[in-house]
Amino acid sequence: MVDSPSSSAHPATVKPLPPEALTKRIEARPARSRVSADKGHLLSTFRELWTYLWPRDRADLRLRILWATLLLVIAKLVTLAVPFTFKWATDALAPLLERKAAGQTFTFTSALYMAPLMLTLAYGAMRVMMALLTQLRDALFASVAMHAVRRLAIETFEHMHRLSLRFHLEKKTGGLTRVLERGRSGIETIVRMTMLTAIPTLVEFVLILAVLLYEFDWRYVLVTLVMIFAYMLFTTKATQWRIGIRRSMNESDTEANTKAVDSLLNYETVKYFGAEDRERDRYDRSVARFESASVQAYNSLAVLNAGQATIFTLGLTVCMALVVDGIVEGRNTLGDFVFINAMLLQLYQPLNFMGMVYREIKQAVTDIEMMFDVLDRAPEVADDPSAKPLQVGTGTVRFDNVVFSYVPERPILRGISFEIPAGKTVAVVGPSGAGKSTLSRLLYRFYEPQSGQITIDGQDITHVTQVSLRAAIGMVPQDTVLFNDTIGYNIRYGRWDATQAEIEEATRLAQIDHFIASLPEGYETSVGERGLKLSGGEKQRVAIARTLLKAPPILVLDEATSALDSFTEKDIQDSLEQMSRGRTTLVIAHRLSTIVNADEIIVLDDGVIVERGNHEALISSGGVYAQLWNRQREVDEAQQTLQRVAQEEGKRGRGDDKEQA
Repeated sequence: MVDSPSSSAHPATVKPLPPEALTKRIEARPARSRVSADKGHLLSTFRELWTYLWPRDRADLRLRILWATLLLVIAKLVTLAVPFTFKWATDALAPLLERKAAGQTFTFTSALYMAPLMLTLAYGAMRVMMALLTQLRDALFASVAMHAVRRLAIETFEHMHRLSLRFHLEKKTGGLTRVLERGRSGIETIVRMTMLTAIPTLVEFVLILAVLLYEFDWRYVLVTLVMIFAYMLFTTKATQWRIGIRRSMNESDTEANTKAVDSLLNYETVKYFGAEDRERDRYDRSVARFESASVQAYNSLAVLNAGQATIFTLGLTVCMALVVDGIVEGRNTLGDFVFINAMLLQLYQPLNFMGMVYREIKQAVTDIEMMFDVLDRAPEVADDPSAKPLQVGTGTVRFDNVVFSYVPERPILRGISFEIPAGKTVAVVGPSGAGKSTLSRLLYRFYEPQSGQITIDGQDITHVTQVSLRAAIGMVPQDTVLFNDTIGYNIRYGRWDATQAEIEEATRLAQIDHFIASLPEGYETSVGERGLKLSGGEKQRVAIARTLLKAPPILVLDEATSALDSFTEKDIQDSLEQMSRGRTTLVIAHRLSTIVNADEIIVLDDGVIVERGNHEALISSGGVYAQLWNRQREVDEAQQTLQRVAQEEGKRGRGDDKEQA
């Protein structure tokens, strides 16, 4: 049995943006996302991410942000109290040590003994409270951050599906998935570093400077500000240097991953040509570039960390020296010496975080540049703002003077005009490159013609929604690619709300029901990546069953039986003819024997219609179609002769074996 879509629980889904809203968002996107991160447009990134961090449709998440902000302020106030308790405990110990040196003894309940003890306990309690408040704040904000990551990742994934076929043909799948993966990780880094580290650190900087000015004087504030400025300047310059290394490392990583995916997807081809060593060397060259860039990245990180530590230590040493001078002159106490050390060491952690935050954010922006490029790329084929759903009546399809080319210098269709009457079957044949498959891509609106129009029941398909158009058309392609899931999942893909009985009927019509029944797991059998666990004919039957389940009024059969042997082809052809009855059908044919019953056959050559008519008329005319037919018959007869010879040799071999026995 195939589980229905509602049979299993799923987490709450993110509400998708309608196409027009996504288009407006793309058009309104700040210029930042179209500019390299090296140009410093980080504020634009933060502005855009804020719409995801403060979602208007999630009051609970906005409330979490408010609570997290309150906890942030409380946690930083507690953090400032930690050095004070340390200072007070140290100052309280001074008279205790003096009297102890003078020979005086103390009891546990003595005030001189209890004061430093209680302050030490307070110091420990403050550190525990600081950690608890910080972790509670992070836990509150985690839902906000991950929801933002999820929404933006879903929007990017959804937008990738909205982009036109040309975009996906130009991109390598492995590289595109790495863009999505690395971009998602980069967004998470930006959100986490900004909201959980950068803003709390800035608040802590301001509070520490205020405390230094109040407890000491302007010299300490000046030294601290100079140290912070030098620290951040060095970090910025070093990070700019490291970003180029990081980009090179990412590019080599993507290249290596893409080559690995490409090679593994073509596993059988590699084996055919014994090219394992060549593929290994090709992959190794990419990994070697990644290795070199990675070593540079580690070395540059060592330089960065050493420089940061040196700058901070100089600032800390100067401030402590000022306190020593103050103690000598009587302005400061021993507790002040401990206090300035504790305060600045406490500053080191957020300051080091700021360096890390800057590095990580810059690197994250570098990582998501390509994701933003994808988001900024408008679909080549988009619905008209006034587009309405397609209303299919009889299902008549018409190509009217259609001109199309993938690139201007190479025209594919040169003014094609023909009609597929309602319920009729029109086949298109011709040599490779004549433009046959382009017709189906234009009908599906994967591309737009440069001129002319395509209509369904008189409705120009450029003026209807793509969703309604594609819902009305069923496709059985030449190269069937299945999802790495079960047979049942792949068949149900045709109509997700179909019942089990409807699925079984579709498999019966596609003549794959007996094969499924013979499998131990039946419909739950995994087909493997791209359906590699099934034969070509079995994959094609799954595709036919999937289209049968969709039950569209218009069919496109793009060389649908090319992957089948001659014996299976006849059975499948009967199923396809039964499926096409009463439906408007466009057949793109390679084997002419599959279209002899078509109502009309159109012969394409070099982008123009050179012949048209039914099978008998075209054969009798002795033109291009007749030549293709005769050539294919010769090939078929040669194949049949080879099969007979093989059968006779097999029989002769069995007879010789009997005589020897």
